Amino acid sequence: MTDFSRSMFQALSAYLIWGCFALFFHQLQHIPPIEVLLHRLVWAFVFVAVVLTLSRRWGHVRDALGKPTLVLQLFASSLLIASNWIVYIWSVGIGDAVGASLGYFISPLVGIALGVWVLKERILPYQTIALILAVVGVSYKIFGTQEIPWASLALAVSFGLYGLIRKQTSVDTVTGLMIESLLLLPFALGYWLWIAWNGEQHFSLSIDGLLLVSAGVMTALPLLAYASAARHLSLVILGFMLYLAPSLQLLTGVFILGEPFDVHQQITFSFIFAGLIVLTGGAILRHHRATGK
Repeated sequence: MTDFSRSMFQALSAYLIWGCFALFFHQLQHIPPIEVLLHRLVWAFVFVAVVLTLSRRWGHVRDALGKPTLVLQLFASSLLIASNWIVYIWSVGIGDAVGASLGYFISPLVGIALGVWVLKERILPYQTIALILAVVGVSYKIFGTQEIPWASLALAVSFGLYGLIRKQTSVDTVTGLMIESLLLLPFALGYWLWIAWNGEQHFSLSIDGLLLVSAGVMTALPLLAYASAARHLSLVILGFMLYLAPSLQLLTGVFILGEPFDVHQQITFSFIFAGLIVLTGGAILRHHRATGK
């Protein structure tokens, strides 16, 4: 298998796992979201620790922990990704996987806005058009239904901010994920002890216990696969695949979980999709002009 074929397999595997999240976390909707989150953190830590041990890369973690500024950045990113996870778990639990998918469709556009606002990056015309279409879509959602899609916006903004921080941290994916998990581990273990003491935990040698352990593995595995794939795939290919996961989550919500998808949602998603098409098309044209391919 060539590097390209292997990387394509890894990237597709990552996005397919992310795409199955709605169906997976739907099976855990009877468990409080905060408890599901603690198990995502604990078992992701265990899984990544095994990977680091097998690859003999604990030295990277030790070196990173010796940099206070980096640790502070990763603590901030860990809080953001944990917030993102719990909002997603909660959304699926209340039967709003469609709204959660909307958040991840919006997040690339939020990333552009943050790049312009915080990093002072130059915004290109096609990016401006994409952002305007996204704003129109969200505005229609707010004024057409008289409700603000808080969960969708929280997912988009928290993930966008997470990406902004991680973009500025000089640490690889595996090391970063380990330190993020390590920093939140005391809180997760403390809460686990608290609910166990009060007889409120759901973890046991049962299907629920297996699913909770799997939540940690499903958190870490696609990130590691994606990080490996990204070294050999172009941004254009990764850009196309970026929409695979939320698309699968949307389809899962509508066709498997039976969530409503009314005309207001259809119009909102239409504007978001149009913005993403403009964004992707513009990036492809720019790539062709830059490379001559």
